[in-house]
Amino acid sequence: MSNNLNRFNIWVLASRPKTLPAAVAPIFVGTAVAFNNNKLNVWAAIIALICSLLIQIGTNFVNDLYDFLKGTDDENRVGPTRALSAGWISPSQMKFAIYLTFGITFLLGLSLVYHAGLVVLLIGVLSIFAGYSYTAGPFPLAYNGLGDIFVFVFFGIVATVGTYFVQAIEFSVFALLASIPVGLLITNILVVNNYRDADLDKKKNKLTLAVIFGKSFSRFQYLFSLIFSYSIPILLFFVFETSIFILLPLLTLPLAVKLQLEINKFSGERLNKTLEFTAKLSVIFSFFFSLGIILWLFKNLAFILLA
Repeated sequence: MSNNLNRFNIWVLASRPKTLPAAVAPIFVGTAVAFNNNKLNVWAAIIALICSLLIQIGTNFVNDLYDFLKGTDDENRVGPTRALSAGWISPSQMKFAIYLTFGITFLLGLSLVYHAGLVVLLIGVLSIFAGYSYTAGPFPLAYNGLGDIFVFVFFGIVATVGTYFVQAIEFSVFALLASIPVGLLITNILVVNNYRDADLDKKKNKLTLAVIFGKSFSRFQYLFSLIFSYSIPILLFFVFETSIFILLPLLTLPLAVKLQLEINKFSGERLNKTLEFTAKLSVIFSFFFSLGIILWLFKNLAFILLA
């Protein structure tokens, strides 16, 4: 019993649960837009959530495996302990877990393909391929300065707009705009990770943006992402004449300021907490953003009833 529990805990740690808010945030927002447009499909939203979580976990498994095989993870690592480098899991076990995770994702995604069409198959295959190519293959994205773009596109725009699409079976400009802060705040998780690991990554020839352009660039990138993210609800308020509730994400500004000050001040292991709370900021912001979008619908209904 104890051994089984320990093995289970090892796989939970290998999935990196603190990064999983990145998979939840876009589903919140995409589903809220669908709800606002009277296109909510709970079944499709749940399948999209499960697939998003599995792609995140599969990507984490691939990252753990290939960082280990490339020698990037060693005894000098300042981030949380990795399963392979700690000897908890063998490479063959991790490879099986990767195939299993992405395989289940593909099979679950087929139900969304049946419901919403072949475009969902294309989105799903590209998402799985990108998750695998993040650290694997002949041109690993994370090792060639493209990790940030991958995260923004697939965990921000594709996941949010895709979640709306599988429910509404249509494209939405509003969903596209709403996906921008989701993607930027999730990308900031990677920014902190790469900022923390920049010195070690440089020695290992892992060319993240923090290595290519320097740590000052990473601090500015983090700040730019925050400013742009908090500007989007304001833009939507004026352009789409939404309700004041769309500004609810601004309630998280104090946490955003605190995190920016931390990344400006701290380095090394102290940034592990900053990374954790950057992930939490992405999901809290997205929750308030989703709530604001949903409450906008009730404002519209009130106008209809009073008319």
